[in-house]
Amino acid sequence: MFQKSRKMNLDEQKITSLISEGCVLDGQLKAPGFIRIDGTVHGNVTVEQGLILGEKASVNGDVVTKDMIVYGTVNGNISAQILEIKQTGKVNGDISTRQLQVELGAVYNGKLNMSYKNTPELLPKATEKDAALV
Repeated sequence: MFQKSRKMNLDEQKITSLISEGCVLDGQLKAPGFIRIDGTVHGNVTVEQGLILGEKASVNGDVVTKDMIVYGTVNGNISAQILEIKQTGKVNGDISTRQLQVELGAVYNGKLNMSYKNTPELLPKATEKDAALV
């Protein structure tokens, strides 16, 4: 999924940051690599590569990332290229993604948009030349 030579699941990626169970973060979270959240985040989360939301974790805010696996709860909108909501996962908010997998037992309440052009945070920055074409 992330490497060109062979596909690798997000669960198999090296985690660069961890918010452990019992930790509470109030504010915006930005990270460049792959992170795992097992605690609680009150604020928006932006992760460049991938995010794993643990079973007891919760995010109360919007999430923007490349790939995401949800075992816990998200109360906010999600914008991701690839999104998996596992059996224990709960999402209350709108989803914008290109690929979605929802396991039996997962909960999702919101609007779904599966279009690449509706994930602007994940698109390359437009150049002046591109802006002139619009």
